[in-house]
Amino acid sequence: MELLKKSKCRKDIIIICVLVLALVVFGCIMVYSASYYSAQYHFNNKYFFLFKQIMGVVLGICAMTFFIFFDYHLLAKYKWWIIGLTILLLLLVFVPGLGMESYGAKRWVSILGFSIQPSEIAKFALVIFTASYMSENHEKVKTLKGLMPVLLVGGTLCVLIMLEPSMSVTMCIGFVTLFMLIIGGMSKKHTMMFSIPAGAMVPLLIVLEPYRLKRLMAFIDPWASPQGEGFQLIQSLYSLGDGGWFGVGLFNSRQKYLFLPFAESDFILSIIGEEIGFIGTTILMAVFLFLVYRLIKIALGAKDRFGAMLVSGVAFIIAVQTLLNIAVVTGSIPPTGLPLPFISSGGTSVMVFMAGIGICINVLRQSKGEDVKIINKFKQKTKKLKIKKEKSNV
Repeated sequence: MELLKKSKCRKDIIIICVLVLALVVFGCIMVYSASYYSAQYHFNNKYFFLFKQIMGVVLGICAMTFFIFFDYHLLAKYKWWIIGLTILLLLLVFVPGLGMESYGAKRWVSILGFSIQPSEIAKFALVIFTASYMSENHEKVKTLKGLMPVLLVGGTLCVLIMLEPSMSVTMCIGFVTLFMLIIGGMSKKHTMMFSIPAGAMVPLLIVLEPYRLKRLMAFIDPWASPQGEGFQLIQSLYSLGDGGWFGVGLFNSRQKYLFLPFAESDFILSIIGEEIGFIGTTILMAVFLFLVYRLIKIALGAKDRFGAMLVSGVAFIIAVQTLLNIAVVTGSIPPTGLPLPFISSGGTSVMVFMAGIGICINVLRQSKGEDVKIINKFKQKTKKLKIKKEKSNV
């Protein structure tokens, strides 16, 4: 029976690894297809974005491998350090010489020649912190006082990301916070108490910034300003429409020739739809759906609350970000700056998503008895800490 469990565990691990590697390899192909013309035009190197994406994937594989064998229980131990480092990185984007500005937004930090997007790290750091706190204080979270640490951390991250500014990531952080609180045991009364004001904040934030209001108007009627705010959405719809059922063929997109802005990042799904059509895009979405399904199965089979919440948080981020990206490129919601997980150009995004998958696999290994040594080691450490505390109390 034990051998069967281990065999099934290895099979599940292989399935998840194959799904993720298939997505990132396909992402590299599509990043190259969507960007080679603009990269040649702007940087005189058609492989500019491809090389950056490959580097992100290589680092992502390293991060995923590390977290597969790193005891996820230690993440709970270092949750305050993880959040502290994340907040520090978010603050560094405002430091002259370190923070990098693009299109009026300060969302990147340059460290030793590498650019990092702290807001991408913040989503997963919040999941780790919330999962740890909620699992350790399951009874306390029934009270408002017990929820305050999570609300303060989530609120701090939202404020810092909003100052960049990045409303889309702020909303994503808000969704993640609310989701983690709900699965962690927050009462229905508190859920309504926080959901209604959070929902009311969205239109307020849109009205306060003129460019967001313009985006909203462009979403309602993009053809009212075809050369202005509505341009990107119109080009995205043209791209998807040209693809039809089966697409115009890989590398044959026309919209990538400087017609569609951010074709390699936020709107890469439009190029995918144009080149491989509705059928190909549907298959891609099925892969995402299957991956999320496998992660949910891991969460349901986790041996402890912390592991279950960790995997649930990672699955939620992948699902929500994929759905929001689809909604944006199809004109279902106003344009936002959320990339398509594992696919869109962005080294930090690819790396942290793959690291998140590594954590999920680690939870799976420990749940299925594949990592008995790690579990025993953790229990021994916990026992030693308890003995030390008892001695110090005496």
